[in-house]
Amino acid sequence: MKRHDHSQSNRWLLAAACLVAGLLSIAQAVPAAAADKKIVLIAGKRSHGKKTHAHKAGILLLARCLNEVPGVKAEPHLGGWVGDSKDFDGAATIVMYMDGRGGHEILKKDRLEQIDKLMKKGVGLCLLHYAVDIPANRGGKEFLDWIGGYYEAGFSTNPHWTAEFKSLPQHPITRGLKPFTMKDEWYYHMRFRPEMKGVTPILQATPPDKTRGTAAAKSNAGNPEIVAWAAERPDGGRGFGFTGGHFHDGWGNDAFRTLVLNAILWTAKVDVPAGGVKSTVTKEELDKNLD
Repeated sequence: MKRHDHSQSNRWLLAAACLVAGLLSIAQAVPAAAADKKIVLIAGKRSHGKKTHAHKAGILLLARCLNEVPGVKAEPHLGGWVGDSKDFDGAATIVMYMDGRGGHEILKKDRLEQIDKLMKKGVGLCLLHYAVDIPANRGGKEFLDWIGGYYEAGFSTNPHWTAEFKSLPQHPITRGLKPFTMKDEWYYHMRFRPEMKGVTPILQATPPDKTRGTAAAKSNAGNPEIVAWAAERPDGGRGFGFTGGHFHDGWGNDAFRTLVLNAILWTAKVDVPAGGVKSTVTKEELDKNLD
């Protein structure tokens, strides 16, 4: 009968134990990969005519571009709001592209309170086009806190005009961008925080005086107006207000689209690439998902 060599077996067991211990040590030394930054994008319901206020198509396009950025997970929600409040869990920022004023989706149920709790946790917020319009006495204070400003009916104005952005500030949101010109329904003469505390103008242009539809706006005749801005909150959260986005085809403009994509990353506290977010959008893609 062949004698079993227990000493050799013991050596194999010791070697295996050492190997396992070594692998565990390496695993502990290498930090776990950071979780993707979650971006929740909400599209409002069908609104204006064809290729205007195309919330669903615009949100799906922005989400597709964002999902090409490493370390980002963009989750689009269609039809006005998220399906469940748990959809906000783990969100780094929230993007809303929807109708505003008294019909704003955020004014339904307990949504103002729901979003306020998220803002107090430092979650970012981006409001696009009509979504910046909220009643002064119902949401105005919150918008000032969350994004630094809002469209106030009777004070602000919303004409169609061609804005010439002759210079851009140095800010992560403007990375990779040069001055550009764009026709849109650019809202202006917004209601901002007192002394613009924590607010940085991102896009400014001087509108034709004939477009100044309110007495308040007329009082600033001949002067530039802010149509996009960034805001920082004491809680560490970030906000972005963007008044363009009336025409769906505007998303086909590289500068226009890049600025918004950069802003979404900035509010999510994701480092904006030195050359801005790179993306391409074809005419065929622009024509997809339209209501």
